[in-house]
Amino acid sequence: MGRLLLIALLVLTGCSAAPEETVSNGPVFSGTVAEGSTVDKIRKRGVLKIGGSQDAPLLSQLDPVSGKLTGFDAELGRLLAQYILGSPKTELVTATSETREPLLDNGTVDVILQTYTITPARKERVAFAGPYYQSGQAIAVKKGTSGIAKPEDLAGKTVIAGANTPSIAAIKEKAPTAKIVEFSSDPECVTALKQGRGDAYVQDQAILVADASKDAELQLVGEPFTVDPYGIGIKHGDEEFTKFVNDWLREIQKTGLWQETWKSSIGTVVRGDAPAPPAITP
Repeated sequence: MGRLLLIALLVLTGCSAAPEETVSNGPVFSGTVAEGSTVDKIRKRGVLKIGGSQDAPLLSQLDPVSGKLTGFDAELGRLLAQYILGSPKTELVTATSETREPLLDNGTVDVILQTYTITPARKERVAFAGPYYQSGQAIAVKKGTSGIAKPEDLAGKTVIAGANTPSIAAIKEKAPTAKIVEFSSDPECVTALKQGRGDAYVQDQAILVADASKDAELQLVGEPFTVDPYGIGIKHGDEEFTKFVNDWLREIQKTGLWQETWKSSIGTVVRGDAPAPPAITP
C-alpha cells in the first residue's frame, strides 16, 4: 500500500466507470432467502442500514450539493444494497469508533462500513466480512514539521490518535514514551494537529491520504508501519449473513466492480492501477 503516498495534485482522468454506472452493473442475489434471516429482514424493510461516516473524503463523504454520499465505502454500501434489494437504497447512521459495536448489537444498523480494522479483540465482539481493503498505520504532520520521519521519532512527542482505534496500540509499540492525545473523529484529529495540539497524527494511511488530498497543511511522512485489514462489521454470531456478504465481496472482486469502485474514489487521487483486493478470510 506504499503507492498511496503518491498523491496527485490534480484529479486524474481515465476511463473508469462513473459510480452510478458501477452500481447499476452490480450483481443481484437470486438465491433463496431464509425466513427471518438478516437478508430477509433487510428486504422486508426495503433499505440497507449502514453505520458509517459522512465526513471522510474519498471514503464516505456527504456532497453538500447533491446530498449524496460519495467515496469508496459509500459506493460499496450501495453495491451491497443492490445485491440484497435489487436497488442501491441505503440509509446512513453516523457512527464513531465508540458507537460502532453498540449500533450492531442493538440492531440499529445492518453493517458497519467505516474503515473498520479487523483485530483479535474486536472479533470477540463483532463478526467481520472481508477484509474488503487493506491499509496500515501511517504518520501525518503539519507541513513544515521536521524531525519526524519514522514511528520511532514519535518518542517523547505528543501524538494525536482516534479514540478506540488501532493507532493507539501501534504508537505504544513503536514509541512507548509518546504522549497520546485522543479525539473522537478524524476531522477532530486533523483540526487538533493543525492547531498544534500534537506533533503528529497517526491513523490508517488510506484516511490520511484522503485528508491530505483535501488539505495542503498536512504532510504524510514515511511508509505505513503496520498492516491493517478493513472489515465489514456484522452483528456477532450472524454467521449466515457474514457468509452472504463474503460471497458478495468475492463476486464484485471477480467481475472487476471492486476495482472500478476504487478507481472512481481513492483512485482519483492515487497514481497507478487499482491494487489487488485483499484475500477474504473464510
